[in-house]
This record gives sequence, C-alpha cells and structure tokens, in this order.
Amino acid sequence: MSRPHSDTPSVSPETSDTSATAPSDGPASDRPAQPVSTPERGSLVLAATPIGNTEDASPRLRRLLADADVVAAEDTRRLLGLAQRLGLRVGGRIVSYHEHNEADRADDLLDVVEGGGTVLVVTDAGMPSVSDPGYRVVVRAVERGLRVTTAPGPSAVLAALAVSGIPTDRFAFEGFLPRKAGDRARALAEVTADRRTLVYFEAPHRIADVLAAMADAFGADRQAAVCRELTKTYEEVLRGPLAELAERAAAEPLRGEICVVVAGAPRGGGATVDDLVPEVLDRVAGGERLKDAVGAVVDAAQARGSTVPKRDLYAAALAARGKA
Repeated sequence: MSRPHSDTPSVSPETSDTSATAPSDGPASDRPAQPVSTPERGSLVLAATPIGNTEDASPRLRRLLADADVVAAEDTRRLLGLAQRLGLRVGGRIVSYHEHNEADRADDLLDVVEGGGTVLVVTDAGMPSVSDPGYRVVVRAVERGLRVTTAPGPSAVLAALAVSGIPTDRFAFEGFLPRKAGDRARALAEVTADRRTLVYFEAPHRIADVLAAMADAFGADRQAAVCRELTKTYEEVLRGPLAELAERAAAEPLRGEICVVVAGAPRGGGATVDDLVPEVLDRVAGGERLKDAVGAVVDAAQARGSTVPKRDLYAAALAARGKA
C-alpha cells in the first residue's frame, strides 16, 4: 500500500574495520589502506527486509546496509528505524525510492552501478519488486547491461503459503485486488477456473468485502487461509471455507498486514459460462425464474467440480434469452 515518503539526509558511517586483512610481509602501519571489496561491487542489489520480526534480518543484509554506496529505500524513515533496531549505521548515501519516483530516479541509481558502486534497494518489508518498488530499476538495469543480484530473505507471500495448509506445489501471486467492487469482481472472474493456489495481499478495512466477493466468485466452500501479522507478536492464521471466513471478518474486524491464500479450482468437469447457459435456459423454459435457474445450475456445477460466478452466468443467460 502507498505511504507518504520524504527524502532523508544521508547518514555518515561510523569508523569501523569490517574488511578482512590480506596477508602481508610488512607491518600493518606500512601498508596503504585498501578499499572494501564485496561480491556486490558494480551491482544493483535487491535485498529482502524483515516482514515483522527484526531477527529475520540476514547477516548479508546487515553488511550491505553498512557497506553499500547508495541505499534506495521505499521509506527512508522506516529504513533508519530498521537500522536502529539492528544496531548499525547505514554507511552510504540514503535516497528515497518509491512508486512515485522510481522511474525518474532509476538512471541516477544505475549511474552509480556503472561507475563500480553498489546500490542497495530495500522496501518497507519483504522483497523489492514483489508488489513493491524495484521492478522499473531492474528493467532499466537490464537495458543498460548492468549486473542485478539479490540478497534473499523474508517474503510474506512464501510465509503465508507455508503456514496456510493449502497446496503449495503450484501457485500464483495476484497482489492487491482492485478497490472498486465491479473491477474486483471482474478480476476474480478471470481466475475462477485457475487450479493453482492463489495468494493476495489485502488491507484490513477491505478484507470482509474481499472475502465475500471471493466466496461469490469461487464458491462458498472454496478453502482459504487468512494470514495476518506474520512473524509478529499477534500472528494469526484463520483457515476454512471462504463463506465462513467472510462471516468472521464481517463480525470481528481483522487488523494488521494481511495475506489471503485461496485453494485452486477443484479438478472436475471444468464447465464454462457458455457451457451452462443452455441448461439455465432449459430451466427457464420449464417455468423457473431466471435467478433461481442460475443459482441451481451454479450449485450443480460446483458439485461437479466447476466454479462459475453467478453474476456472469446470469448476464450471459439474460443476453442469450434476449437473442432468442
């Protein structure tokens, strides 16, 4: 989610000796100081930051924060807060790098890389470019033929998958759903037949509506897990059918950072909206109301392993009846 950002003055490094000393025949005082050499020199580095628990910060992340020439942060204040919790000082120049300036700032960052420096990209939590800034600078680095690497680490997507209890062999990350109900319904309709597990990010104030929309699109009985505050003190994972999860979220508001993991479409008949329209029209011709006919056909299709949104089938049947 977007947050306000502001540039923060660069932080001066503390004097420290973090580099290894090479063997030498002469006394140390006679040797000139050697520049710090790291595997990331001349690279753009995307580094994962903790999603909740500071102890998940890797030793490599700590070193990069101290050694990188430039640290591009989604929110510079959050970066400095993380550094304080880690007990270190950010050694290089700090610049803000977020969704509103990432395209304009990319080449400035990559000029540093081209000159042999290390540019570290971090976001508020998790891996840059995964529903966060980072993608555009990577694309530009590839266009300029510059080296891009990563310092892997915490990921809300993978953490949610791991604890969900839902199949993890095939999955797709869908990010945030559209805010408007109509756009959201259309986005869900596009993946109703997808057999892969689906992972979403969602905001607390929308989660009840989103779960209700998922139950309508995927079927009330589709299994899901709502994972909130992962790795934090109040971590909680709610598992069950989408309809039950929607009811719970409506009755008891959920707070914190939320991931929703939804089971893929069940294997079965694989019927589409077009396949089911004739069945609806047959029921209507037999005297049923269109709405009741659609509901009965959708329920029967779900029992056979097919998930079709009621609203889509209703619209298609209405259009077909108008042409008859």
